[in-house]
Amino acid sequence: MKVFVNRRIPQTGINMLKEAGLEVFIPEHENLSHEEWLIYCQNHDAILSVGGEFKYDKDFFAQCPNIKTIALYSVGFDHVDIQEANRRQIPVGNTPDVLSKATSDVAFLLMQSVARRASYNFQKVKDGNWGDFDPLHALGQELYGKTLGILGLGRIGFEMAKKSQKAFDMNIIYHNRHQNEDADKELNATYVSFEDLIAQSDVLSVHANFNPEQKDLFNGPVFEKMKDNTIFINTARGGFQNEKDLYEALVSKQICGAGLDVTNPEPMSKENPLLELSNVCVLPHIGSATIEARTGMAKIAAENIIAFSKGEKIPYCANPEVYSVSS
Repeated sequence: MKVFVNRRIPQTGINMLKEAGLEVFIPEHENLSHEEWLIYCQNHDAILSVGGEFKYDKDFFAQCPNIKTIALYSVGFDHVDIQEANRRQIPVGNTPDVLSKATSDVAFLLMQSVARRASYNFQKVKDGNWGDFDPLHALGQELYGKTLGILGLGRIGFEMAKKSQKAFDMNIIYHNRHQNEDADKELNATYVSFEDLIAQSDVLSVHANFNPEQKDLFNGPVFEKMKDNTIFINTARGGFQNEKDLYEALVSKQICGAGLDVTNPEPMSKENPLLELSNVCVLPHIGSATIEARTGMAKIAAENIIAFSKGEKIPYCANPEVYSVSS
């Protein structure tokens, strides 16, 4: 079986594929045009897909009827038309669990950075603008005993909640499609409506899977319903936030601050006015950027393809229903 890996990944994953007897191709340069990427896909049986710049939609599947499986180097799979993959009986793998701690670390980091305006003050030091002591300048807020609201209390959201509770004794509320009984018991978390989530949270952290219906979910009217001390954190997908509305909410002091590891679009333009605000911290989508997490992702992606090549069900399947779709 011929496997196309569109970007370099930790060598562990590549070695696993080769040791399993699979033919692996990685392009010499990684900034592929859509046409180049499509040609490579058309000449392979499986794809180990890194990044989300290319969409696996109906048009892709129509042009690449030879593709038998896709192993995503990510947890999210919003760039894949799962319904079409199911129709064509193509299992799609992802990499859950292994990056939960690393990504929640970044959410936790952003929360603290915004609360204490760390990136703004660091820039002052770099600019040689330390200045004299001013008791009223760029004051942050403490997080002790505050309410952390989580949209999407799955694996990553659970880790974020656990850290925040242990470090700052934060109260945990959350909104999910379904109630998380483990979180209710272990974290004494409270399941609330979306309206209550945005109204009660001192910090609102987004960890949900993104779908097109949730585009711009956090918009002007939603920000208006938040507390004026609320810190908005997003390490999930940039599509959740309307960044123009977010900017307006911040400058009008409807909310207190924002920490983003994901933007809309990505990469964020250096001219984006959000970058000029002292109560904003933006990172370049580094949620899983640790040696441990990225190596683990490579192993899982390789395991998914190897299992498929052996005629087995892939162990980390984003669309398990594909195995119940009749021919």
